Amino acid sequence: MAKRSKATIADVARLAGVSTATAGRVLGSYGYSSEETREQVIQAARKLGYRTNALARGLITGKTRTIGVVAGDIQNPFYASILRGIADVVESRDFGLLIVNSDENLAKEIRAVNLLLEKQVDGLIVSPCDTRNARHLRDLQSAGLPLVLLDRSVAGLEVDRVVIDNIAAAERAVSALIAAGHRRIGLVGEMLEEQEGGLEAFLRRGLAGEVLSTDTLYPSWQRLLGFLRAHRQARLEVDASLIRRVGAYSAEAAQNVARTLLERPDRPTALFATDGTMSEGVMGAVSAAGLGVPADLSLVCFDDLEWMSFLSPGISTMAQPRLAMGETAATMLLERIEGAEGPGRVVTMRADFVERGSIAAPA
Repeated sequence: MAKRSKATIADVARLAGVSTATAGRVLGSYGYSSEETREQVIQAARKLGYRTNALARGLITGKTRTIGVVAGDIQNPFYASILRGIADVVESRDFGLLIVNSDENLAKEIRAVNLLLEKQVDGLIVSPCDTRNARHLRDLQSAGLPLVLLDRSVAGLEVDRVVIDNIAAAERAVSALIAAGHRRIGLVGEMLEEQEGGLEAFLRRGLAGEVLSTDTLYPSWQRLLGFLRAHRQARLEVDASLIRRVGAYSAEAAQNVARTLLERPDRPTALFATDGTMSEGVMGAVSAAGLGVPADLSLVCFDDLEWMSFLSPGISTMAQPRLAMGETAATMLLERIEGAEGPGRVVTMRADFVERGSIAAPA
């Protein structure tokens, strides 16, 4: 059986009894056409099963009514909720959405951005891997393409962005452990991007209050600062050996790192995990060690995942407004696409503490 060929705009014009240019105006939603002509063209397109070619329309109008999103890990619940928020806003405005995964890898992120540019998207939302240079994102700004950064900022790149006040949120979480009487609190965080002098030098600067430029730090490094600030506010010493850098967005790697803390004879009485992936790894290590929460170990996490409320007791955590982050990023981008001008805007959102019973006095 011969494969049916796709209907062309010329076929639609012929059936509707209009010129190809007129059919193009109606189907591309640009220019003027009478209501009668519009109805003729639309009915002909439906009868033929014609589908608008967004790329071809974009060549004429300069717009494809699509936006692109580069997410760090679409399998991560953090991004899944954000993407839902983006999709809700975009679809309500009759825009299409293209999503590409970077796996928190710069080379993949650059390829993802180039792919979306080839698709002629009208704007981009990116959670950048590189918060220092990001030449590919600076090129987008220079080219005038609307761009919104999500969860992270890039040094010197003045574009719209949506972020969390990670330092204040982490300080709130760790302060809850301190208030319960804990003095030996461990931290497990990916802290992916290198810092000058490494972790030890960063700890010295953080404890001395000398880390002044925090906007472009990875969220996990910002949360480490919140951890340190909570100790400073309580006038408590920090045992640097209880702070562990995983160096990867990996629950398995986090579990291995957490296990080394829990196997110590002087193990911490409480742990703080800096994001959902780290939390999964920490819970795996706690379970493997046969420890009870909070009877043997208190735990507070960052980001509210479904499994945290299913456990008994549940896991206390800092809940990020993920859906609202996505909605806000999409709204800001569409405003720019529609012509909004002015300097880059920063929306800083607050994470809320959710108490579920994973914090108790030290055993």
